[in-house]
Amino acid sequence: MARLAGKTAVILGAASRGNIAQTIAQRFADEGAKVLVSGRHEEPLAEFAGTIGGEWALCDITRRDAVFALAKAAREKLGSVDIAINATGWGLLKPLLDVTEEELDRIVDLQFKGVHHFLQAFVTQMMENEPSGGSIIQISSATTRALLNDHAAYIGTKTGSEALIRCVANDFGKYGIRANTISPAFTESPMTEGAFATPGMVDAFLPQYPLGRLNTAADVANAALWLASDEAFLTGQNVQPNGGLTLRRNPLADEIGAAVAAAMERQD
Repeated sequence: MARLAGKTAVILGAASRGNIAQTIAQRFADEGAKVLVSGRHEEPLAEFAGTIGGEWALCDITRRDAVFALAKAAREKLGSVDIAINATGWGLLKPLLDVTEEELDRIVDLQFKGVHHFLQAFVTQMMENEPSGGSIIQISSATTRALLNDHAAYIGTKTGSEALIRCVANDFGKYGIRANTISPAFTESPMTEGAFATPGMVDAFLPQYPLGRLNTAADVANAALWLASDEAFLTGQNVQPNGGLTLRRNPLADEIGAAVAAAMERQD
């Protein structure tokens, strides 16, 4: 059964091949949705949109005018917007005392102000769908619950985005708009490619997952599919498809260092 038959979806952050946003977009297309993918790079967007029979549009989430232009383009190309997903992010892993003002401005623009732009644009679109409203999904991070060393700027802005989603859920539920966040943990993707390639890195994280494996992009897509469907009578919530990580914790920096060192030693 096509669980999203007749639905339209905009997915921002899909300009990297094989990332979480593209995985979600593929799953949605397979479930019958008409999908528009967006991001900052034309070639991978156009190529991917072609493979799923969808649409594409360029957008830099840090620019408010660009986000509103995306919402307008989505309305023109899709006819309406039932589902809007923001999966953009920057995995800044740096000690708090070393973060520059330029880096702080960049991550705030991307992971807080950009989310605010996105919500303004797509809440406005979905209010026109009353009473059916729509589903807004923000990709957050398990690190807002299970802290990771040297990640303060990232965690702080992701936490702020979760608060924005809760406010949207509270203020705009009367229009039928649902707003939720999804929090993957250490997920293999283009953004984490280097970390996954580091010997011992996975070994450091794996013991913290009660279900015995790290989560995957497909796990995130499955959660997004449910939240996007009419099956989910849920709003203002944070869904954690990460195998129970938040029942425990992320490994500490010295534990990661020790696991990497041990793996490197085994390779020698």
